[in-house]
Amino acid sequence: MLEQMQLASTFKVWRERAKAYAERILALPNDSFEKTLAVAFWLCLVCAVLVAFAAVSLKPLQQSNQAADMKRNILEVVGMWGEDVDVDKAFENFEIQVIDLRTGEVAQGVDPNAYDMRKAAKDPKLSEPLPREKDVASIKRRPKYATVYFLKGEDGGLKALVLPVWGYGLWSTMYGFLALEPDCNTVIGINFYDQKETPGLGGEVVNPNWRALWKGKKVYAESGAPVLRLVKGSVSPSQAGAEFLVDGLAGATLTSNGVSNLIRFWLGEDGYKPFLDKLCAR
Repeated sequence: MLEQMQLASTFKVWRERAKAYAERILALPNDSFEKTLAVAFWLCLVCAVLVAFAAVSLKPLQQSNQAADMKRNILEVVGMWGEDVDVDKAFENFEIQVIDLRTGEVAQGVDPNAYDMRKAAKDPKLSEPLPREKDVASIKRRPKYATVYFLKGEDGGLKALVLPVWGYGLWSTMYGFLALEPDCNTVIGINFYDQKETPGLGGEVVNPNWRALWKGKKVYAESGAPVLRLVKGSVSPSQAGAEFLVDGLAGATLTSNGVSNLIRFWLGEDGYKPFLDKLCAR
């Protein structure tokens, strides 16, 4: 009781002092330096409080929107997205697993619904630095674990496999998804949901017409090496090795090289290949 009385008394004193200070400041001329400084300070303080409140209160909505957008991109890369599609319902056809990239086995004790692969790549505890000779995608660090998405058919069998991929282009790290057929070799589609390449040039990685060129392409040569890549100009269906080649992006050589390099890395021994070899027993 005594503590409450002391607290109330202290609050009353500070309230009176604040009121007196406000009255003194308001009584100053408008061109007074002290008044200008005080008004600017309190205006900044109020704005900071409002921004902080908005950020905290809107965070759950932002996270929900981010999750929905990620699901939409996964549905899109396998050809299941449309304006009338119920994203959450359609996404129920996917099984999510977290794999250990070092062994290709399912990671134990990692919650697929809570694990964030992109954040893990920046966490020294959940990732490892790549030596220069292995860092062909220029990502610097590789997460120890990766999230993979299994699209199941009506019979429960595997219909498609979606793999997160990323690598550096000309101006930015391009983040996307690559979808493969159950043979772990034939491409269903590719998309990039986060990139800052030059609009009209490297930014064409999001162009549906260019992305459609990937469907049916093959990733691995008979040797087991990932050889799928972009080439300068157009690919003729009759040319040798056309199944491993995709039209390059006109005027965007470095972005095209970046896409080729991220495929080479993520589908190679330091990426998903150990997992894919086990899954498809190649």
